Amino acid sequence: MSDYKQFIPCIYLLNTKAVAGFKDSTVLSDDPAALAMFYGENNADGLIVFDLSTDDLSHDEALDTIKLICEKAQLPVIGAGNIRRMEDVKKLLYAGCKKAALNYSKESNITLTKEVALKFGKDKILACVENAAEIAANEDMLSEYTEGIILISEKDIRQSLALSKLPLIVSLPEVSLDKIIELLSLDKISGVTGSAINANARELNSIKDLCCGNGIPVHTFAPAIPWEELTPGSDGLIPVVVQDYKTREVLMVAYMNKEAYLHTLKSGRMTYYSRSRREQWIKGETSGHFQYVKELLADCDKDTLLARVSQVGNACHTGNYSCFFNEILRGEWQEETNPLTVFESVLGVIRDRKLHPKEGSYTNYLFDKGIDKILKKLGEEATEIVIAAKNPNANEIKYEIADFLYHMMVLMVEKGVSWEEITQELARR
Repeated sequence: MSDYKQFIPCIYLLNTKAVAGFKDSTVLSDDPAALAMFYGENNADGLIVFDLSTDDLSHDEALDTIKLICEKAQLPVIGAGNIRRMEDVKKLLYAGCKKAALNYSKESNITLTKEVALKFGKDKILACVENAAEIAANEDMLSEYTEGIILISEKDIRQSLALSKLPLIVSLPEVSLDKIIELLSLDKISGVTGSAINANARELNSIKDLCCGNGIPVHTFAPAIPWEELTPGSDGLIPVVVQDYKTREVLMVAYMNKEAYLHTLKSGRMTYYSRSRREQWIKGETSGHFQYVKELLADCDKDTLLARVSQVGNACHTGNYSCFFNEILRGEWQEETNPLTVFESVLGVIRDRKLHPKEGSYTNYLFDKGIDKILKKLGEEATEIVIAAKNPNANEIKYEIADFLYHMMVLMVEKGVSWEEITQELARR
């Protein structure tokens, strides 16, 4: 669990919509992913998504929605609800959730704890409990196979704290700010969630400031290097080179003054100073193409910043992903191939073939023949790799692996899987 006290909004998901609570189906948002983005933009520390679906079909739809939430939220997501077997935990983690929470009101979830913890790691598992009695009855299981506890009812917090050996995330109704700060000051409470946090989402930065004033450790974007230690130009501005945090592609160059620097740190969204308009501006405020800060670095002289960001949409106002697209000169050299860039490029061509079929295209031939033909070819190419591996010449196996990867990407497009999902899953292992 985090060393910081966390503010964790929650989304109750029913029929792909965000509703008011476990027993209140009032629709709060038709777009739960947009609601998740809103929480992220207001400096929440995480998000709990409770799947309230009542049948297998709506459960599958909920998983699709949770996957979209994980993609859009820019927050670590905890998946909860509708867990009956290991497969359900696996689906939540594969959808992008950082952790899964087991409902300890269900005996089957309690017995499932050890199995999923051994499979995925106890750091991926939390337990949702209703009261102190559930903690007392399952103390050993909780301590050995889960990382923490989400206390759904706040009625016996003190007793739960006395019994638990693990940190607690407490779900709160709409209580006073003083009550929230009082609870966060308690040692074993690692975070707060529930309607109290949902209702105050816009004020999280101000609430965190109050926590800091009360000696409660919370996650803010406090800089390791304050503005006063940077070296801006005579105009009071410092240039910022902006880079895609995954591909390292340079997206744009802009400028910050002190206010833009502090707002970037506090909001987590790149904020700049416009020299032409002479005003501060948040990247994406009008277009929706926000830049979320992943890393902010200063150079050796502290007079230039490098921002590594998660870019939503395109960085350039022309519609190009990067502002650097006007080629001036290219020498006779072969550009080093970035594997992810190559994979994304080829996958993009295959996606385009599916959307815009081309006569005579082998890729379209595979799509036209359907999944069975794609799988047959994939199996054949896998066998060719095995045969080529027996050959002492390594060149042959390179060709066969390339053929296999191409057919695998056809399958990925057919099934709607991206390279980002694959690389994220590999990184989690």
